[in-house]
Amino acid sequence: MSENNGASGPSQGSHSQLPAVQLAGAGVIVTGAARGIGAALARAFAAEGARVVVNDVDADGARALAEELGAFAVLGDAATETGVSLLVGSARELLGSIDVYCANAGIGPAGTEQAPEDVWSAAWEINVMAHVRAARELVPGWLERGSGCFVSTVSAAGLLTMLGSAPYAASKHAALAFAEWLAATYRHRGVRVHAVCPQGVRTRMLDESGPGGQALLAAGAIEPEQVAQAVIRGLSEDKFLILPHPDVAEYYAARAADPDRWLGGMNKLQRGIEAQLGR
Repeated sequence: MSENNGASGPSQGSHSQLPAVQLAGAGVIVTGAARGIGAALARAFAAEGARVVVNDVDADGARALAEELGAFAVLGDAATETGVSLLVGSARELLGSIDVYCANAGIGPAGTEQAPEDVWSAAWEINVMAHVRAARELVPGWLERGSGCFVSTVSAAGLLTMLGSAPYAASKHAALAFAEWLAATYRHRGVRVHAVCPQGVRTRMLDESGPGGQALLAAGAIEPEQVAQAVIRGLSEDKFLILPHPDVAEYYAARAADPDRWLGGMNKLQRGIEAQLGR
């Protein structure tokens, strides 16, 4: 007799249609919004008529963007339990209700499994636990009212991997897993979840990604504004996976269809990077 613990799930399922997200007048939080993808998201939501809270540890950058958009700046760390609680509490006072939460703040440290404990810990706290802590604050209220939207900036690294950064690859896989869990658990109760998975984006993180990151991502990099517009479209189309680089879907399918072949291809890329760097 076999035991079914629900881990694999049904082979087919229906995608229940939820009412379209109404962004005009919606209360939106964007974390990591002082620059890059976060700033582009804040601008895109504001252009749709949303009331936006800009959050970042960069106080000057957050204030400047909030002033530009006629938005609100709530400063502080959106990763810690205290920081998330203060952010959500302040946003509720400013907006009245929080309809969309963009868990966008993230870091991409380079390193192998030998990266120091503090590097691994920081990647986990910012790239994963920030999302968990935000959901703890928001989901109960969303379930009570029957609606809410959680947007997780994951990265294609969460679907595939990121050569040159074990902490980033592992933490982004976890961020995707958490977003999937939220969607599977709460969609029927009105909570929609979106996982944004771009590849290279022309941001400071790409600039600081080192030779490996540049070799992999720079050629196909897009602007943060293109990611933001993909998010707006993804919300309107009610897509869980938002892929600003469409070819990521092909890579993801190839990975699932033949993991050994895909891993062989990634190892070939790794060897090429090492050859470029003279290793």
